[in-house]
Amino acid sequence: MKRRDFLQKSTLAAVAAAPALAGAAPVVTKRIEWKMVTAWPRNFPGAGTGAERLAHRIGQMSDGRLTVKVYAADELVPAFEVFGAVSQGTAEMGHATSFYWAGKTPAAQFFSSVPFGMSANELNAWIYHGGGQELWNEVYAPFDLIPMLAGNAGVQMAGWFRREIHSLADLKGTKMRIQGLAAEVLRRSGVTPVAMPVGELFTSLQSGLIDAAEFTGPYNDLALGLYKVAKYYYYPGWHEPGTPAECTINRKAFERLPRDLQSIVTHACQSMNADLYAEYTARSSRALQVLVDEHQVQLRRFPDTVLSVLREQSADVRADIAATDAITRKVNTAYEDFLKQVSGWTGLTEYAFLKARS
Repeated sequence: MKRRDFLQKSTLAAVAAAPALAGAAPVVTKRIEWKMVTAWPRNFPGAGTGAERLAHRIGQMSDGRLTVKVYAADELVPAFEVFGAVSQGTAEMGHATSFYWAGKTPAAQFFSSVPFGMSANELNAWIYHGGGQELWNEVYAPFDLIPMLAGNAGVQMAGWFRREIHSLADLKGTKMRIQGLAAEVLRRSGVTPVAMPVGELFTSLQSGLIDAAEFTGPYNDLALGLYKVAKYYYYPGWHEPGTPAECTINRKAFERLPRDLQSIVTHACQSMNADLYAEYTARSSRALQVLVDEHQVQLRRFPDTVLSVLREQSADVRADIAATDAITRKVNTAYEDFLKQVSGWTGLTEYAFLKARS
C-alpha cells in the first residue's frame, strides 16, 4: 500500500471529528511553510526539544512538502500569547499546555492537568477513545483552533520550597509559581499563586519574588537549576498527575492542507505524544538521582493532613469552575464521568500492581 493511501485512510478518529478534514483541498505538490510558536525557551529539555522534533518529524514524513519553523518563547511572541498568535494566524501552530489559556476559556484547563484527576494514560484514553477530543474541538472552535495532544510529563513533583511543610499553616503566606486549577486550590489554602513563564522561574525564586515553585519534575528542574535556590523538593504531584503538551493548529491553515498532509500533522502529534511521555519517564528518573546524590536535595512528602485538605479544596474548585458557563459545565461532567469509569480499572490493574511491586 502506498504511504499516501495509508495516511489518508488512517487519520486519527479524534481529529476526524473536527470538520476540517471533510473539506480538505485536493493533494498538491507545492511546498508549504508554517511557523510554530512555543511557550518554552530555546533548546529547553523535553517540551522545547520535543516541539523541535515534532516540526522535524512533519518535514520528514511529508518529504519536505510541509516544513515548520519553530520559534521559542519571546522569539516571535511571548510564552503566554501562543494561543492568541495561532488563533489570529500569526503562526500556524503552537506548542504549550492548555491551562495557560484559562483566561480565554475556563474549560481549557480540563485538557491539561486536573488536581487529583486523570493520569497521563487515563487522559490519553479519554482524549483518544472517550470523547475528550470532540469536546476539546468544541471548546477551541470559537478561536479557530484545532487542538492535539503532543506530549506528556506524567505525574509531576509538587514543587520546590525554601522551608519544610509540616502542616497547612506552613503553606499560608507562601508566594508560589503555580498555574491552572491548582493555583486556585492553593489560593483558597492561603497561598499566593503567581503565574510566570518557565524562563523566569530561577531568577524569581533566587531573588525572593516567589518562595516556592513547581514546573514539571526532575528532568526540567535539574536543567533549570532550581536546586541552587531551594532545598526541599516535595511530592506527590497532586496538582498535575499527567500534564500534556498541546499542539494548537490554526483551523484555516489546517483546512488548506491536502488530506495526506493533514494526516501527517495528526500522526506526527500522536507519535510525539507517546515519545515525549517516554522521554520524561526515562530522563526524570536519572535526573532525580543526580539531584539527590550530587546536589543533596532533600526529598519530602506532603503530609497526609495537607493532601486531604487539598483534595477537598480541589473538588470545590472544580465545581465552582464548572458553573462558569455551559461548555465548562459540559466538559467537567464528561471529565468526571470518565474519571469514575477509568479509575476503577486503573485501581484494579496499575495501582494494585505498583503497590504489590513495592
